[in-house]
Amino acid sequence: MNLPDPGASGRPDTSTPSAAGPAREPAGDDTIDLRLTGELADLLAEHEQFGRDGRDASDGRVGHTRAAADLPGERPGDGHGPPPPAPEGDLLDSVGDWPASATPVGTLRLVPVRMDRDLRLIAAWMNDPAVAAFWELAGPREVTAAHLRAQLEGDGRSVPCLGVLDGVPMSYWEIYRADLDPIARHCRARPHDTGLHVLIGGVPDRGRGIGTALLRAVADLVLDQRPRCGRVLAEPAVRNVASVAAFLSAGFRLSAEVDLPGKRAALMVRDRALRDVL
Repeated sequence: MNLPDPGASGRPDTSTPSAAGPAREPAGDDTIDLRLTGELADLLAEHEQFGRDGRDASDGRVGHTRAAADLPGERPGDGHGPPPPAPEGDLLDSVGDWPASATPVGTLRLVPVRMDRDLRLIAAWMNDPAVAAFWELAGPREVTAAHLRAQLEGDGRSVPCLGVLDGVPMSYWEIYRADLDPIARHCRARPHDTGLHVLIGGVPDRGRGIGTALLRAVADLVLDQRPRCGRVLAEPAVRNVASVAAFLSAGFRLSAEVDLPGKRAALMVRDRALRDVL
């Protein structure tokens, strides 16, 4: 199975965002072969049913019988300096209580991550070459654990979730308050703007539009469950052509290109006012 070439690495200098047109497909067929690691292959072979409430009735482990890779995931791009202080209260309107969403590819539910149950699977995804190229969290399980712990023990401005499709965990999401995140310094975030980080774990359903369908569904969930939120934001790397294309197909528009530490990002915006148009 092929995934887009992650391209050359590097940390560009930050600067004022500049307007840009949509990212263009490369002329060549820049792809790499993705081979599953031994641990991830074992996880895929376990065939455990996760259950709609996010729990496995057998022994608490996270199972995985299906995986989709419509777009590789990528790690968020941090801005400069400490984030602004968070107001009191639930900053993301109880993500764990959001209803399931019917999509063209199945029923999706966002289940907040539980470290003891989910770390093994998420760490395996982070060690996939195509994911690691963008998230940069490959390595021992503790690397992923530290990334998750910072959110789980934080003030609630970012909530890590499993995307459970028809009872099977097959994606990882971070729902975060973009207006309280360092990214706000680069995109003139408005109060209650909500951001998405996503990775789709695995390769069997690549190219079938699953990533696009789930991006649209989660953006709609955010707008439905957060009435004060007027925009859903994302910032995939410009070089992640598959991801940018999926966001565009999911009703996001390309607002600008911005230089973040570690990447040049495409600022993608889904506007509440345009949700029925795009």
